[in-house]
Amino acid sequence: MTHPDDGPATLSPARIRFALLALALGGFGIGSTEFVAMGLLPDIAADLLPGLYASSPEDANAQAGWLISAYALGVVVGAPTIAAAAARWPRRRLLLALLTAFTLGTVASALLPSFGLVLVARFVAALPHGAYFGIASLVAASLMGPGKRGQGVALVLSGLTIANVIGVPAITWLGQVTDWRIAYLAVAGIFAATFLAVLVAVPWQPGDPDATIARELRAFSRLQVWFALAIGAIGFGGLFAVYTYVAPLATEVTGLDAAAVPIVLVVVGLGMTVGNLIGGRLADWSVRRSMYLFFVLLAAALVLLGFTATNVVGLGAGVFLVGAASAALSPTIQTRLMDVARDSQSIAAALNHSALNIGNSLGAALGGLAIAAGLGYVAPVWIGLGLTGAGIVLAVASFALDRSRRRRGVEVPYATGAIAAIEG
Repeated sequence: MTHPDDGPATLSPARIRFALLALALGGFGIGSTEFVAMGLLPDIAADLLPGLYASSPEDANAQAGWLISAYALGVVVGAPTIAAAAARWPRRRLLLALLTAFTLGTVASALLPSFGLVLVARFVAALPHGAYFGIASLVAASLMGPGKRGQGVALVLSGLTIANVIGVPAITWLGQVTDWRIAYLAVAGIFAATFLAVLVAVPWQPGDPDATIARELRAFSRLQVWFALAIGAIGFGGLFAVYTYVAPLATEVTGLDAAAVPIVLVVVGLGMTVGNLIGGRLADWSVRRSMYLFFVLLAAALVLLGFTATNVVGLGAGVFLVGAASAALSPTIQTRLMDVARDSQSIAAALNHSALNIGNSLGAALGGLAIAAGLGYVAPVWIGLGLTGAGIVLAVASFALDRSRRRRGVEVPYATGAIAAIEG
């Protein structure tokens, strides 16, 4: 069955740009809801855990940190589950359903009275995260046309990276001068605005009529899918080992005032925004070469940061380059996942965000263990370097497996370009 809005050929360039902007706005909301808790954690702890906060702010902040972990767990659980179950849905309808869930989950996070209920709300609010990015990436790739899949993925992800430059600092400030609950209501407003924008701007696109949960889950039977997931979960952990502890790195190692921390975060966000756009373009050129290039750049940036974090210029250059190189890897890894999953496209596009959130937890946990062991606030940088090195090893092994299969005459369709575009 066809539909008048079935493809980019029937749309004006202005309509395509509007649709891509609408999709990116959802990424902006997701970036805001995921990271704003980090800046408002003491405010949340004081409100939801008043007794514990009065006796031990450190313990209250540590317990409130479970809100961040609950969100990450929701992403890991929701991405494959929703993507597999709803692969046959028309894509705009699915995006609108996911945005509705985002809006309601974020409103619940702002209004529920107890820590336990807010914890559940953060988990529920995170469930659509990976599926939204996955389906939005497929829609964007189709709108961009053949040969521009990586750029389509990067455009959707650009909303998340720009959120780190604008949304997170602004909404954190709003929560500090008013109330953390107002901050989350503002995020819910972004999701509601995205719902309207997607409803108006994104054209109708069919789901995959042949998709079944079993077919989508077949992705997990492919070794290369597990390689790609491990590359994201382990290699991308290098960013989060640094990002999680960038505030004490700036204040305790570089010697900056706490008021300068938002500026450092903006520098990280700028690097992520630039890197994401470059990564999308180079992924369309060569996934393998791009992945190698950005992993090497990330390793070099971590070395630079580790040796120069004691001065302002070194800190700024280091965190910018770490943000740029890691963000450039994201569309590259997602494109690789979409390739190796073959016909399980919906779940593949979503799984990247499960992997990256595992990387979030892994990098933060290992960095925290290093600090707790008394190794100092530069130690997470070296932990990040180790994770990046492991990512490089996994990437080399994955592409070597492709070469081995081709030498043995085994068909490797994703490596030979047979899958060049996504239903576009």
